[in-house]
Amino acid sequence: MIQLTRAEEQIMQVLWTLQETTVQDIRERFDDPKPARTTIASVLNILENKGFATHKSFGRVNVYYPVVAKNEYSKTQLFGMIKNYFNNSLPAMVSFFAKEKNLSVEELDELLEETKKELMQEEKRKQS
Repeated sequence: MIQLTRAEEQIMQVLWTLQETTVQDIRERFDDPKPARTTIASVLNILENKGFATHKSFGRVNVYYPVVAKNEYSKTQLFGMIKNYFNNSLPAMVSFFAKEKNLSVEELDELLEETKKELMQEEKRKQS
């Protein structure tokens, strides 16, 4: 999957949040100074060409929708980061972030327990 630019990701974040939106609605989500409508429309056009978004026209208004789910894009980017920066080692990545965030042993234990619970819940869902 293609990696998006920062501007493309910003607009996709809005699309993922709202699920359907207009250029004006996207523009309102930005802090001042807000980007020009034409800039947002251009980025949306690029996102459509990349297969990340689509739109439907209602008169003179285009309503945009995400085509790629946020979790799919996030998963691809995360696994790419693990591969490219941590030699494809999840423990190396976790260790790096644990050191960077100065996590305590208790916090690491809590993280491990939460992960175990989520994996068990996912396994139950698959069996249902």
